[in-house]
Amino acid sequence: MAVLAPIIALIYSVPRLSRWLARPYYLLSALLSAAFLLVRKLPPLCHGLPTQREDGNPCDFDWREVEILMFLSAIVMMKNRRSITVEQHIGNIFMFSKVANAILFFRLDIRMGLLYITLCIVFLMTCKPPLYMGPEYIKYFNDKTIDEELERDKRVTWIVEFFANWSNDCQSFAPIYADLSLKYNCTGLNFGKVDVGRYTDVQSEHIASHQATPYPDPVPRWQGGNAAATD
Repeated sequence: MAVLAPIIALIYSVPRLSRWLARPYYLLSALLSAAFLLVRKLPPLCHGLPTQREDGNPCDFDWREVEILMFLSAIVMMKNRRSITVEQHIGNIFMFSKVANAILFFRLDIRMGLLYITLCIVFLMTCKPPLYMGPEYIKYFNDKTIDEELERDKRVTWIVEFFANWSNDCQSFAPIYADLSLKYNCTGLNFGKVDVGRYTDVQSEHIASHQATPYPDPVPRWQGGNAAATD
């Protein structure tokens, strides 16, 4: 199941995946993730590279490189067992592939490793994952409007997500939350969002004050203007 789940999710999301591949973030991330494979396998890039193979072929993996790549595959499969969306699956693949690439390049030549790390840092500083821009039925609050809206109509139950644009988990959850809003939004049930990266006081006021657990629910529910307990 650890292998089948990401494959099924990938096939199911092929139409959306084709749109992602046209975005610079995913193209560059895929290129960085496959950098060592390209350098090791493609002539003339591989000519002159050091190798520990008995036949001395510089354009093929040695046994240690195969071990590292197999370990990478095992780590990705284990991490993807808890992934829900295709974004999370692909994000895990990209992240651990870059780590493996860095190890392989440093093992090959410390200068190539430093160059690869520099490219990854530049990529992280200049390219951000694209935000979800699809259809949704969600009202966005700020630190002033959230209290007014929650108190305006006691008959309405609000489900509000406290999100941050820098959080990968929030970005992965965005299409799921949008889909829920399109399916279940009605007169008595509304969906909302608050950017706690901009309005930090809102989180401490509406989450920490009514939750006894050390890890508050990022999607609390309000009924009749009061925070409702979640199971």
